Amino acid sequence: MRSRIAVAAGVVLAAAASPATAQFRQKDFDAYVVKSLQTLQTLGAAVAVVRNGKVLFARGYGVRSLGDQSPVDAHTLFQIGSNTKAFTTAALAMLADDGKLSWDDPVTKLLPGFQLYDPYVTREFTIRDLVTHRSGLGLGAGDLLWFHSNYSRAEIAYRIRFARPVSSFRSQYAYDNVLYIVAGELVAGAAGAAGATWDDFVRQRIFVPLGMSETGTTTAVFTSSANAATPYAIEDGRLQSVPVDSVANISPAGGIASNVTDLAKWLICRLDSGRYAGGRLFSERQAR
Repeated sequence: MRSRIAVAAGVVLAAAASPATAQFRQKDFDAYVVKSLQTLQTLGAAVAVVRNGKVLFARGYGVRSLGDQSPVDAHTLFQIGSNTKAFTTAALAMLADDGKLSWDDPVTKLLPGFQLYDPYVTREFTIRDLVTHRSGLGLGAGDLLWFHSNYSRAEIAYRIRFARPVSSFRSQYAYDNVLYIVAGELVAGAAGAAGATWDDFVRQRIFVPLGMSETGTTTAVFTSSANAATPYAIEDGRLQSVPVDSVANISPAGGIASNVTDLAKWLICRLDSGRYAGGRLFSERQAR
């Protein structure tokens, strides 16, 4: 019986300037991470720490996969899961700066075919509602539409209309992945270029400016890498390798693969309200 999924993890931390960080000792931190891996039954992790716009350090711990003693390093790719959602909301913020949308625009203004179960909610549902988990749908509503399915993002976005709400609109928080797929479709549509995708926008407007050259939006980027942390699970008390799931149809909600070297660049930009060495990703207003 599978008790829980365990995955190697990439972590990027921000350190505030303080006496505690001034006295930071690498040896103590290394020991803490190694102990954490043992406690959590995790094969490997990569960690980067940034402060005041600089990377204090970035390194790996443990190994990349079962049966392989290749070490994790600062360039080892991890599937970052729902941390991808921050890239999707950043893309929406950038499009707001471009004048292509407003957070309080109805979703149907940009995606006329969008529909939820309740016609009133469909009419009133805004871009802000897409990304704040207050739709009235239940926790994880629609997840079976994408998990191990052949549905495209457009097909998933269409089928969410058949999911019945479990609470009134904007009354409760319930985490949802599928509405971030809709947000990704909206990014693609608002970008304006024929045939453009969420992947294109994120790559060209975020990864390239920040120099995130080792980061990608597809499972293929991860599986084709010679330096990737492969997934595993705990089954019957033993670690077992598990296949890499394709997440192409849910990429705007959880498809990015990256490493702590690139994610440190992303974090520095976010901590500086969208600024980076070559300019801005998004405005101060959007950062707030």
